[in-house]
Amino acid sequence: MENSLLFAQVALLIVLAPVLTYLTRLPLVVVEIILGAIAVWIGFIDGGNEMFRDLAKIAFFYLMFLAGLEIDLRKFFAYRDKLLEHAGVYLFSLYALSIMLYTLFDLNGVYIVALPIVSLGMIMVLINEQGKERPWQELLLINGVLGEIVSISAIVIYESFISYGTGIAFYQHLFTFAAVLLGLYYLFKLLYILFWWFPELRNIIMPSDDSTHQSIRVSVALFIIFVTIMGTLEIDMVLGAFFAGIYIANFFKHQTELPHTLHKIGFGFIVPLFFVYVGTTLDMRLIFSIDLLSQAFFIFAAMLFIRTMSAFVAYRGYLGNSKDTFLFALGDSMPITFIIAIATIAYEAQLLPQQEYFAFIIAAMFLGVTVMSVLKGLIYLFYARKEV
Repeated sequence: MENSLLFAQVALLIVLAPVLTYLTRLPLVVVEIILGAIAVWIGFIDGGNEMFRDLAKIAFFYLMFLAGLEIDLRKFFAYRDKLLEHAGVYLFSLYALSIMLYTLFDLNGVYIVALPIVSLGMIMVLINEQGKERPWQELLLINGVLGEIVSISAIVIYESFISYGTGIAFYQHLFTFAAVLLGLYYLFKLLYILFWWFPELRNIIMPSDDSTHQSIRVSVALFIIFVTIMGTLEIDMVLGAFFAGIYIANFFKHQTELPHTLHKIGFGFIVPLFFVYVGTTLDMRLIFSIDLLSQAFFIFAAMLFIRTMSAFVAYRGYLGNSKDTFLFALGDSMPITFIIAIATIAYEAQLLPQQEYFAFIIAAMFLGVTVMSVLKGLIYLFYARKEV
């Protein structure tokens, strides 16, 4: 009965969130986190419920599954020369600057992983709203594909370090991780050849006339199988969810509506469970302390700094002007979901103090609100006004 009441209360928050987003113009993710924090603060829901926490973890896996759906490997390989030359320099610069800040300010090790993290989530929101006809926008999407793959790997390696330290078990785990990646790569190649020789298999697995919703069943089954395999191998199950999304996105392109359907299911109810849960972990009494806000501002400024510097190092010559280079840097400065994810992993492993965990959440919310608003304003200032 207690669980039923809790889920009814959470469902109410999830339904209320889009309404408040429309009224406040804040990003939906930010509203969901705020609602979770307020609900616990006023005693509306019990944030310590174990089943709620487990469901939130499944919701996070599904979020990573949706991230994998955004990755078109054919487009990635079509632009591989640009990616190797420019995106490689960009990502290297991000991590180098993060290590520099870690050393200069004696930061927690999580900053090395969190500051350079790249996520396609808000990039896709921006591309959907603004298009990708300009060079910096297309580059942002391509860079996001490679960056997200690197970021997922960084999360997995960091979680392995949390679990095993630097002993022999850590290196054994890294070897297993590398072997799994290699196995997934060759499985991808094998399936590519199989579907090339027998294209009718695509329609057998996911028929075009999908009156029985077989495509959704296969997608969810693949998601569960990949997550289970990773769990059995004691590798972060996030990786399984992520690659399940990549396989579906690249082998079943004939199901053009499937990604939209899976996104509707995910962002309609499943994923909001994770963000509401994140909100419930915040302590409203501490959020507005000067120390916490100072830490959040440092994270906010550090992420903007390393991206701006890295963008000018890697892309200033390619894009040809400072204006587009800065817009690219801003577009890559909103990895809200992955910041929250890595902070949650570190906090639950007791490697991140509560106040610093709160600071990461607040910084992620600031980035989602301010950077997107500033970016849209600059796009209008630089482009739309000239077209009027």
